[in-house]
Amino acid sequence: MKTPIRSFRDLEVYQNTYAASIEVINKIVSNLPKYEQNDLADQMRRSAKAIPRLIAEGYSKKHQKKGFQKYLDDAMAESNEMIVSLSHTHDLYSNYVDPKICEKLIDFYDKSSRQLYKLSISWKDFKER
Repeated sequence: MKTPIRSFRDLEVYQNTYAASIEVINKIVSNLPKYEQNDLADQMRRSAKAIPRLIAEGYSKKHQKKGFQKYLDDAMAESNEMIVSLSHTHDLYSNYVDPKICEKLIDFYDKSSRQLYKLSISWKDFKER
């Protein structure tokens, strides 16, 4: 039996993307070379943090016709950006960052993008009833 959703914190995709953002910052970003701190590291930090924030902000607008939908779309875009950034990290900086962690996170963000898409479809169907 599924637990009722009373808050954005009850959404599985929020919980998972929040946990992943902590892992990205602690295990990936902090280990990138100094010369990447103002480019790839900053982008990864922003994207990783943005995904759960967008879910939370969108949830607060769940009663607006297109409110939640827009934020879920933006969260999907950020998740896809994380896949690209993690792929770059995997391919360019395997001597700084464990490639297995990158692979795990790439798979995770791919799954998150699918979860966000399914949530947006379910939400759209729910709002049209």
